[in-house]
Amino acid sequence: MHTINWRLFADLAEVAGGREHAVSVEAESTIGDALDALLADCEGLGDRILDGEDLADDVNLMQNGSPADLSASVADGDELAMFPPVTGGSAR
Repeated sequence: MHTINWRLFADLAEVAGGREHAVSVEAESTIGDALDALLADCEGLGDRILDGEDLADDVNLMQNGSPADLSASVADGDELAMFPPVTGGSAR
C-alpha cells in the first residue's frame, strides 16, 4: 500500500472539507486511482472537479510540484495538489 498526500486549494479545499487529505492506494496505482480514493472520502468534490470522467478544464493537477495527469504512476509519500487557475495580481 502507498500513502498519497493530497493538498487542495481555494474552493476545492472548502468543498472537500479541508486542505490536506491522505489516501491509501495499492502499489502500482495511478493518480487516477488516488483521485478515486480522495473522491470516496470527500462527498461533493467530484461534482466540482470532474467533467464526465475527466478533470474539469478549470482544475490544475500537480504531482510533487510538477504538472501531472491522471495516468501517471504514484509512489509512496507522493504529494498531489489540485487548484483552480490563479489569476489576479496588481499592475504597476
